[in-house]
Amino acid sequence: MYIKLRSNLLAAMLLCFAFVAQAQQKKEITLEDIYRKGTFRAQSVYGVNWMKDGQYYSSTVADEQNKVADIVKYDVTTGKAVSTIIEGENLKPAGSSAPIQFDNYTFSSDEQKVLFSTETEPIYRRSSKAEFYIYDIASKKLTKLSDGGKQLYATFSPDAKRVAFAREGNMFVTDLASMKETQITTDGKYNSIMNGYADWVYEEEFSFAQGFHWSPDGKKIAFYTFDETSVPEFNMQMWGELYPQDYKFKYPKAGEANSKVKVSVYDVASGKTVKMDTGKEEDIYIPRIKWTNNPNLVSIQKMNRLQNTLEILHANATTGKADVVLKETDKAYIDITDDLTYLKDGKHFIHSSEKDGFNHLYLYKMDGKLVRQITKGNWEVSSFVGFDEKNDRLYFMSTEVSPLERHLYSISSKGKNKKRLTTEAGTHNINMSTDFKYYLDYASSANTPTTVSLHTAKDGKLIKVLEDNSKLKNTLAQYDIAKQEFFTMNTADGTKLNGWMIKPTDFDPKKKYPVLMFVYGGPGSQTVTNSWGGSNYLWYQVLANKGLIVVSVDNRGTGARGADFKKVTYANLGKYEIEDQIEAAKWLGNQSYVDKNRIGIWGHSFGGYMTLLGLTKGNGVFAAGISVAPVTNWRYYDSIYTERFLKKPQDNAAGYDDNSPLFFADKLQGDLLLIHGTGDDNVHFQNAVAMQDALISANKQFESFYYPNRNHGVGGGITSLHRFKMMTDFLERKLIKSTEVNQ
Repeated sequence: MYIKLRSNLLAAMLLCFAFVAQAQQKKEITLEDIYRKGTFRAQSVYGVNWMKDGQYYSSTVADEQNKVADIVKYDVTTGKAVSTIIEGENLKPAGSSAPIQFDNYTFSSDEQKVLFSTETEPIYRRSSKAEFYIYDIASKKLTKLSDGGKQLYATFSPDAKRVAFAREGNMFVTDLASMKETQITTDGKYNSIMNGYADWVYEEEFSFAQGFHWSPDGKKIAFYTFDETSVPEFNMQMWGELYPQDYKFKYPKAGEANSKVKVSVYDVASGKTVKMDTGKEEDIYIPRIKWTNNPNLVSIQKMNRLQNTLEILHANATTGKADVVLKETDKAYIDITDDLTYLKDGKHFIHSSEKDGFNHLYLYKMDGKLVRQITKGNWEVSSFVGFDEKNDRLYFMSTEVSPLERHLYSISSKGKNKKRLTTEAGTHNINMSTDFKYYLDYASSANTPTTVSLHTAKDGKLIKVLEDNSKLKNTLAQYDIAKQEFFTMNTADGTKLNGWMIKPTDFDPKKKYPVLMFVYGGPGSQTVTNSWGGSNYLWYQVLANKGLIVVSVDNRGTGARGADFKKVTYANLGKYEIEDQIEAAKWLGNQSYVDKNRIGIWGHSFGGYMTLLGLTKGNGVFAAGISVAPVTNWRYYDSIYTERFLKKPQDNAAGYDDNSPLFFADKLQGDLLLIHGTGDDNVHFQNAVAMQDALISANKQFESFYYPNRNHGVGGGITSLHRFKMMTDFLERKLIKSTEVNQ
C-alpha cells in the first residue's frame, strides 16, 4: 500500500512539473502576429466628443448585430453609458434602405445636429475629402450636405446655422435652414489656386490641412488662399495601367518658389470678402490664423522665409487693417505650435516661446505687452492644454519629470500653485473636457500598452479606467518578451545622451552579441521615450529572440532638452547627429557583451538619411544598415522643413553638401539595404535613385528594393509584412548569422 501511494505521489509530482514547464514555456512572436494577424492589436477609446454639459461625453460603440456604429452618451462621473443618442440603424439617406458607414462625427454647438463624414478618401498625410451628411436628432432626418462632389473639412458655424466647406479649390457655405449652397470663391484651380485648405508643403510642415475658421459669432469666415502658380511641379508616375499615369503636384524644393499666401475674411450677411493686410513682402509664411474672442479681430502669425522671425498680427476683419502686436526673433529658427490662446476677458493672450532656452508659457496683454512668464525651469512645456479662466488654472504637458516622459500639470496665471496631476511613470496624452472639469488620460510606458482612464481635472483623481488593454497584456504574457531598459552614455565632450536597449531574454553577459541601432535623430524628435512602442517594439522582440540586441540613442538635435541641445545642428544638418550615433556605436562596441564587428543601424525617413551617413562616414563602425525612404540630398526636400534648419541652398551650399551621403558614396563600408516607395509624395523616390546612381558610379555593391506606388510610410495591405520580413532576413544574413557568437 505504501509503495502504491508513493508511486502515485511521484506520478502526480511529475505531472505537476510537466504542467509548470508547459506554463513557463513562452511562445515566440512572429512577423505574421504583428503585421497580419493583429495578435497584438491594442484597444483604445475612440470617437470621444465632450458635450456642452460637462457631465457627459459621447463616443462611438459598435453594434455588431446590425453592423453599424451607435453614438452613445456617457456620464463622466461614473464612466457609464446613460443613453444612445443616435442609433446607427437610423442613419439612412432618403431613398436608401442601408445606413451610412461613417468615419467621423461632430455635434453642432446646440447639439441638435450632427455632421457625419463618409467614404473618406485620403489625399496626403493630413488631408482628405469625403461625403458629408447632416443629421437632425429631433426629426431623425439625414440629409446629404452637397451633391456637387466630395467636400473637404465641412465645419459647423458656432451658431449652428451653417456649414462651411471647400471643394476643388473653392470655398462654400450651406445654410442649414434652407440647405442653400453659396459659393464664396470662384478662382480655385488644381495646381494653381487653393482656397480654404493648405498646399502640400504647409500641410506637411506646418501640420494643418483645413485652411478656414469661423468667427466666434458665426457671421464671418477667415480663410487662406494659396497661389501655387509659380511653384515647380513634381511628376510622380503611378504604375499599374498599360500606360503608367503621371501624377503632378506642386512641391517647392529648398530654394525654389513657394506659394503666395493671403488671408481673407468673408462676411456671410453681405457676401463681401476683404483681404487682410500682411505687408508687402510676398515671400513669407503664414503658419497659423485664428480668431480672437472679438468676432471682428483675426490673429495672424507671420514668418519670414528663414523662419527665424515670428510676428503676431491682429487684423480688423471689416477693414483688413493689421497691427503687429508681438515680434520674436531667434538666431536659428522658431518652431510653430498651437499654444497661442486668447482669453475670454478680451484683454490677454497666452503664447509659448523658447526665448529663455526652454519652451515656456507667457502671458501678454492684447497690445503685446508682456505681463509675466508663467512657467520657468530647465524643462519644456511640450504642449499647452488650455486655460480654465473661471478657476485661474492653466493646464499643460511637461518634461519636468524627465525628457523621456510627458506629464499633465496645472498652474495659476500668476505662475503659482503648480501641481502635477499624472502620477504614473510614462507618457500621458490628455483629452480635456471643454469646461476643464475632466480629462481622459491615454497613458503608456515602455513595456506597458496604453491605459485610458477618466479623471477630475482639479486634482487628477481617478474616476474610472475605460480601457486597460487587459486582453493585450494577457496575450503578451504568453510570449517571450524582453524588457526595454533605459541607459545614459557620455560623449567625448561630456554630452549626456539618452538611450534604450532590448536584450535577448536568455541574455548571457559572458557572450558577445550583435547589435542593431534604431535611429531617427531629426530636429526636435525623440525615439527614446518611456512609452509603448507598438509594432516596432514587437519587431524588436522578434530580433531579440534571434540573438540580436536592439538599441536606440537620441543624438544632439533631438527634442525635450532645451533649445541649445536641439538647435546646435542649425545650418549643418547631419554633422553632429551622425557624430553622436557613431560615438554611441563605439561606446556599445566597448561593452563586454557586444561584438563590435557586428553593429548595424537602421532608420526610416530622417533615420534612413542617418543610416546612409553612418555607413558612408562611419569608417566601418557599422557592419550593415537598412535605409528606408531616406533623404539623400537636402536639395531634393521641401522648402519649409529644409530651410528652417539649413537656410536656403543659395546661401549655405556647404550645409547641404558636407553631409549629403551622395557625395560620400565611395566611402560606403558595410552591407546596405535601400528601400523606397515609388509613390512617396514626401521624400521622393528621386532620393533613392540618386543614391543608387552614386553607389554604382563608385562601384559599391548594395541591395535595394522599391515598392510600387507606396507612399512615405511604405505600408498598406500586406506591404508591412513583406517589408519587415525582408528586413529581418537581411539582418539575419548580415548581422546575426554572419559570424558565430563569440564566447
